[in-house]
Amino acid sequence: MSTAGRRGRTALPSLGAGVLLALSLPPWGWWPLGLTGAALLYWRLAGLRLRSRLWSGWLAGLGCYGPGLIWAKSFNWYGAVVLIALEALFFAVAAGLTPPLRGRAPAFVGAATLAEAIRWTWPFGGLPLGGVFLGQADGPLLQLARLGGPLLLTAGVWAGGVGLASAWCAWRRRWRRAAGGTGGGASPWRGIGILAALGLAVVVGAVAPDGGPPVRSLSVALVQGGGRRGVDHEEVPPASVFAAQVAATRALDAASPRPALVLWPEDVIALAEPLRGSAQAAQMSEMARRLDATLVAGVTEPASPTTFRNEIVAWDPAGRIVGTFEKVHRVPFGEYVPYRSFFAHFAGLSGVPLDAVPGHGSGLLRTPAGPLGTLVSFEVFYAGRSRTSVRAGAELLIVPTNTSSYATTQVPTQEVAADAVQAVETGRDLIQAAPTGYSSVVNQRGRVLARSVLGRRKVLTATVALRRGFTVYDHLGDLPILLLALVALGAGWSRRARVGRPSRVRAHS
Repeated sequence: MSTAGRRGRTALPSLGAGVLLALSLPPWGWWPLGLTGAALLYWRLAGLRLRSRLWSGWLAGLGCYGPGLIWAKSFNWYGAVVLIALEALFFAVAAGLTPPLRGRAPAFVGAATLAEAIRWTWPFGGLPLGGVFLGQADGPLLQLARLGGPLLLTAGVWAGGVGLASAWCAWRRRWRRAAGGTGGGASPWRGIGILAALGLAVVVGAVAPDGGPPVRSLSVALVQGGGRRGVDHEEVPPASVFAAQVAATRALDAASPRPALVLWPEDVIALAEPLRGSAQAAQMSEMARRLDATLVAGVTEPASPTTFRNEIVAWDPAGRIVGTFEKVHRVPFGEYVPYRSFFAHFAGLSGVPLDAVPGHGSGLLRTPAGPLGTLVSFEVFYAGRSRTSVRAGAELLIVPTNTSSYATTQVPTQEVAADAVQAVETGRDLIQAAPTGYSSVVNQRGRVLARSVLGRRKVLTATVALRRGFTVYDHLGDLPILLLALVALGAGWSRRARVGRPSRVRAHS
């Protein structure tokens, strides 16, 4: 076979595997495609030398993150290309750490899981968007999040791929042998056993503690002011955004029963002066008194000539500010520019003139409506943020967000998928408010009970539950899954070393 033909046999399945993984993600998402893509990549890596495995993994990463992170073009086209190319390297590293033959099943699952864990934290705080776990938010594997958060959910995708590929290849060899061909007699039971073990883990997750019975119920209202999408903050005057929110909130004056908690989105009170003493603060105070409700809203205010604070502020029914939380996980190149003087040589940074001050704390807001775990927009993709707030006492998760700068549904739908994962892993109901959508209500089982329409003015009302119990993930966090992934990787290479290096690497049939 020609060199071009051999490269095609590696490149096309690898790229196709990544595309299947991407198509499992919202907004296209159908969860079985994630397992199919993982199976195709695992199959393709068999028998490849290190350089070919790295090439195969990088192409799979391009296939996955090309569609999965294409939303980044909203900020900068060439920046999006660089981002996708760099993120694909995590797939390449995982593929390179997978042995070509013996021991590759555990090593593949361990390496791919560890690579994704690193991608979520590095560089610049990581980028969980586009992660394969988001494609499972509407599938049965979601229940794994209750045991091990999104990392176990991620491992479940790769393990399911190994099971599918192992069973299919064994059946294929048997069919060849039965037809008089040269196929071997490998048993499909190993693959079936992996899938059965994965199914058992899903069942365990489904019956594991999920936050316990409700302590009490709470009536809530999520206010979406509506407006144009795909525009940046310079194109929409802050006063018009605030006015839209105020106008939408007036619908609650006649609501019966009155909500105890009213949630506004992130960044809808954008100030050029401190909040305290401002006209907007006075108006919010009056509104909380009029509604006789706890009112929570996103505020940006200057911190210095070069920085600003991205805060979530809570007013009680008496109109007093009773809690403030500053966003911890800032969006790199969106809310701040790391190494600004360096990157200024490569691109104009006028779109991000100020840097957000990094916040601290658990995200817990203690309010008359109840203790609220606050995840501000981008933070909803980070499992640690919700776990920290729940362990601090949060009984309900709130997500004030702002995805108005994205013209497509890609980021908003991935955010709703992240909502479902967060709700399941912590055993908490979750409510989200966005200025142009999606605003949503998700229960502790990950079911989306209500969701708004993008761009339209809407007030969602619902009754949610407050809970105090802990899930397994609340207790243990990510460490057990990281250790298991390391053990799996080590076990795979240990088996490879015991068998010894084959004299010739053969291709997978």
